[in-house]
Amino acid sequence: MTIEDVQANLDNVWILMAAVLVIFMQAGFALVEAGLTRAKSVANIFMKNLMDFCAGAVAFFAVGFAIAYGGSLDGAGAFFGADGFFLRDGAFTYGTLTVPVFFMFQVAFAATAATIVSGAMAERTKFKSYFIYSFFISLIIYPVVVRWQWGGGWLYQGKGMPTGFHDFAGSSVVHMVGGVAAFWGARALGPRIGKYGPDGKPRAILGHNIPFAILGCFILLVGWYGFNPGSELAADAAIGGIALTTTLAAAMGALTSMVTVWLQSGKPDVAMTGNGLLAGLVAVTAGTAAVTPIGSMIIGGMAGVIVVFAVEFFDRVVKVDDPVGAISVHGVCGAFGTICVGLFAAEDAEGFWKAGLFYGGGADQLIAQIMGVIAIAAWVSVTAFILFAVIKATVGLRVPAEEEMAGLDVAEHGAPGYGEGFGGFSPGTPFSSTMVLSDSER
Repeated sequence: MTIEDVQANLDNVWILMAAVLVIFMQAGFALVEAGLTRAKSVANIFMKNLMDFCAGAVAFFAVGFAIAYGGSLDGAGAFFGADGFFLRDGAFTYGTLTVPVFFMFQVAFAATAATIVSGAMAERTKFKSYFIYSFFISLIIYPVVVRWQWGGGWLYQGKGMPTGFHDFAGSSVVHMVGGVAAFWGARALGPRIGKYGPDGKPRAILGHNIPFAILGCFILLVGWYGFNPGSELAADAAIGGIALTTTLAAAMGALTSMVTVWLQSGKPDVAMTGNGLLAGLVAVTAGTAAVTPIGSMIIGGMAGVIVVFAVEFFDRVVKVDDPVGAISVHGVCGAFGTICVGLFAAEDAEGFWKAGLFYGGGADQLIAQIMGVIAIAAWVSVTAFILFAVIKATVGLRVPAEEEMAGLDVAEHGAPGYGEGFGGFSPGTPFSSTMVLSDSER
């Protein structure tokens, strides 16, 4: 066995391990979402996250992967290439990676983009309607964006832009896609019953298990070491530096969000601090290989502040009910982090990115990043708006009011998520809106 064979085997083992870490992030998303919402819909939330992966894997295998990577990678190949709709041997290779390993890594990302939407649509969405959405985002909406960038398409090539767009691991390609779709899903649904008072002011609907949420944040942090270092697509010396920038951005995001909300309310809010951790991770993901450790700390720290104000903006001004802050964490901070590549990219890596504005590279990369963010947001907005409108007009999006008040677990799945005795709850006992508190009662 040659040195090249050993390196190829190491590459494949590492990327498969990274894929497993990213898949495990589904558990983190499920815990965050369940913890920040009410006990009466916990089984529904876990079911949605389970199906995001299962339905998404089938859709991405059948069609999505071919859209993203079929044909040649110079942007000239047909969407579906010579191998048709289904993944086949030889459909695509990247460096030393085998087709199954590369597919496993990519399908994990597709599932992540899909599951981001679940939290914003929590506690009031028909399961069958969510299932349809989940299937279609992995079938076509997400794969088209991947084609534009990681599949060698027009964003990667920089067509009509000063230089090529750069998103190393998916601040926009994955997270902003999910965040924008989450906005349109939550908007189409409308707020949960009791979320806004007669005067239009938002009321806090408290989550039932903050330890769940923070445990979910820790799981997501661990999974991100597959998400970002894995996107190097090789077991080489670069993965250590990528892990470092990932860590520092996450830590700074948590710290700055904690301080921000502490100054606002007089208390270091636990849930918002967890969202700050995630905001830092989301923001650095695009430039994690391009920025210095100091640059990653600045990006993560700014994201931690931004997410606090973004959550308040959507809650109080736009009046879109997002129970977990998915729109702010993934949509807003995903866009912010992607644009930051044009500011903080520390060196010129020919063929990948230009140095950012703050590092003497001029505005070319910044302009490309802004244009890419706008293009991706526009594509997802149009397609997600149409998808949710069609679902709403046909099978319907929202459960009846009495089912929402009682909780989705029994009505949608036939059994409660928690057994008798949990928190004084007995199966079949309707929940009231007594967990809804006004701002003055918090």
